[in-house]
Amino acid sequence: MREKKNSAKSNNYNETVLITNPYEIAMNQQLEKNFIQTMTEHLMTNNAIDGSLYGKYDVKRGLRDANGAGVVVGLTKIGDVQGYEVNEKNEKVAIDGKLYYRGIDVEDIVNSCIAENRFGYEETSYLLLFGKLPNETQLAEYKKIVGLKRELPLGFARDMILTAPSKNVMNKLARSVLALYSYDENPDDVSISNVLRQSINLIGYFPCLIAYGYQAKRSYYDNQSLHLHYPDPNLSTAENILRLIRPTGEYTELEAKLLDISMILHAEHGGGNNSSFTTHVVSSTATDTYSAIAAAVGSLKGPKHGGANLEVLEMMADIKENVKDITDFNEVEKYLIKILHGEANDGSGLIYGLGHAVYTISDPRAILLKKMARKLAEDKNLMDDFMLYDFIENRAPYLFMEVKGTKKPMPANVDLYSGFVYSALNIPIDIATPIFACARLSGWCAHRIEELVA
Repeated sequence: MREKKNSAKSNNYNETVLITNPYEIAMNQQLEKNFIQTMTEHLMTNNAIDGSLYGKYDVKRGLRDANGAGVVVGLTKIGDVQGYEVNEKNEKVAIDGKLYYRGIDVEDIVNSCIAENRFGYEETSYLLLFGKLPNETQLAEYKKIVGLKRELPLGFARDMILTAPSKNVMNKLARSVLALYSYDENPDDVSISNVLRQSINLIGYFPCLIAYGYQAKRSYYDNQSLHLHYPDPNLSTAENILRLIRPTGEYTELEAKLLDISMILHAEHGGGNNSSFTTHVVSSTATDTYSAIAAAVGSLKGPKHGGANLEVLEMMADIKENVKDITDFNEVEKYLIKILHGEANDGSGLIYGLGHAVYTISDPRAILLKKMARKLAEDKNLMDDFMLYDFIENRAPYLFMEVKGTKKPMPANVDLYSGFVYSALNIPIDIATPIFACARLSGWCAHRIEELVA
């Protein structure tokens, strides 16, 4: 665009005209490209910080000590992650991983749901928000209220989602959360009662926000048929997600129960993970709920946080494409070595789904999810695929040591087997991280309320 003075008028009105000359367009594009390239080099130079200064001023880079242990940035009663102990020499000592929701071992929550053959995400959501497990009456009341919020505000799907699709469903999810501000008659009130109302609304809305955002992307960018279903207020969160994303809306009980377990295991992970910490930081300014949760979604979108499950799915697809027989573990191992050398997959030199910033010996979420994943594999005749994941879990840590010389423990993390679960459930890769966000939303809302109360 450029401005051209209209000499035919005496009022000095400037008429804006489009540049249509192909040569001039190409020259301007090249000018912009050269400018960006040159200034990028300046940015890399002028923004570099001497690494020794972090030690000199005792700055915890990445919120980690020099030995990799986390640093205390706040207090929370919502979730507790235990993956190591620190001895008298300030050294990390590896221990079996544990995860607690409001003081209750998540393993007990999951095992109770499996033993009683029931859905448990809504119960977990209640626990995280209110600090205690509900009785039967309280849980029924909570499910009823959340169910009443399954359907989006009138016109929202059409005006805010379908008419403005995005290539990335996480981007669309963040934009949708922000747009809900305009549909709230009292958006800026940060009283606890109002924030709780908004939190429950969002927990109810998220399955539709994700499903409709995905369907809009699929229709507009992928030229696929548009399938829209109304949510069912009587169904669980996991059931609604499967119903909304599938063309026919059909699913099996095992599929829904496994997705429910996955969501329980992703619902909370302490206040120090990036998105929950983001929720605390943004909420501390007394901004509105929609801004705080949209910021958390933006944090989770990153490949170093929630987007890591996408990297597992993409890596496994690459392995299957390049290894003729995935049951031949000698061939699989050769390909994994190529990955570690940066000669295969994305060239990063990393095998995704292994290692964790906190867990050292084991990630309790991966252990629990693996048990259910095996059942799904048996049901869907996917045992070859499951055993490929199992082989990577058990062999790849040793390959890391042999190829890269690292001695850091590399247990399977939750992303490895959630990748298998999403693949077995035919959940599109586009909504793997958005489903993570739907699960973590209850934790984010709990942390927001805790920040405002504390």
